[in-house]
Amino acid sequence: MITVFTPSFNRAEYLKRVYDSLLAQTSRDFEWILIDDGSSDNTDLIADAFLNDTGRFFEFTYLKQKHGGKHRAVNLAVMHAKGEFLLILDSDDRLVKHAVEYICKWGKQISGKKNIAAVSGLKVYPNGKPVGGEPGFEKHTYVEAGNFQRKKYNLERDMAEAYRIDILKKYPFPEFEGEDFLPEGAVWAKIAEDGYVIRWYNEPVYICEYLEGGLTKSGSLERVVKNFQGTCYLTSLVIRCGRWGMKMNWFFLFNRAAFRKRIRLPERAAFLSIPQPVFWKLFMLDLPVYTLLYICHRIIFEIKNRRKGRPGLADG
Repeated sequence: MITVFTPSFNRAEYLKRVYDSLLAQTSRDFEWILIDDGSSDNTDLIADAFLNDTGRFFEFTYLKQKHGGKHRAVNLAVMHAKGEFLLILDSDDRLVKHAVEYICKWGKQISGKKNIAAVSGLKVYPNGKPVGGEPGFEKHTYVEAGNFQRKKYNLERDMAEAYRIDILKKYPFPEFEGEDFLPEGAVWAKIAEDGYVIRWYNEPVYICEYLEGGLTKSGSLERVVKNFQGTCYLTSLVIRCGRWGMKMNWFFLFNRAAFRKRIRLPERAAFLSIPQPVFWKLFMLDLPVYTLLYICHRIIFEIKNRRKGRPGLADG
């Protein structure tokens, strides 16, 4: 059995679509946990309707928490989960009808393989095209790789990972006082650092639209600054384990946030728990190269868009 988990913060209007996609599943071997992250809308009423629905064939658990972010809701869901795998289904998304069936089948295929922390299918847009383009391996097949080897197979995009519950209990999300956001990658990277891999399948199981107000759409420097301890945690982890581009992306974000918080350069290494020489190499050598490459990439992007008649960044 798998546990499908949905965190929701003022997203009541979309929950019926999530619910309907669960009712349409070809397999009944799952439960659904909905966690209300301190909503002020009518999520309670929607959840009551689900609880009282005589057509519901799966176990449904509705929990509420004080607003603390998706990562805290994940920790709570893991505590209550009865399944062997946890699949996070966001409140503005839905599953294809065979998603649970496939994940249960994949879970059985990795039974006994202690080094595999999760199985994953593709996230696709409503038109069926994979988010981020086609993976770099054949359809209806799989590859095994850690989170830091995803570039090799063109898997550096949102994917539909279902992690083993026993692994998630060993790797809870860090919770920092006063912060309400920590990217899921903070835990996925830690799991990868310890040698676990994921079995990635070239098979769509999850439909996403990235609606306005969702976490993916609402990224900003302000959020990074507000959740600075989490930013430090993830940046430090990626510096230890990540490939160069990922490492420099987070190091760049960290320094922007540190500047906003008026943290002096000589003090920043301590926030990342890295030696001063490592910090200064990243800052004086790697970061300028990364910045130059980023600027060149944006210029090329602008030129291509203008040639195609699309608005560039300057046009909005």
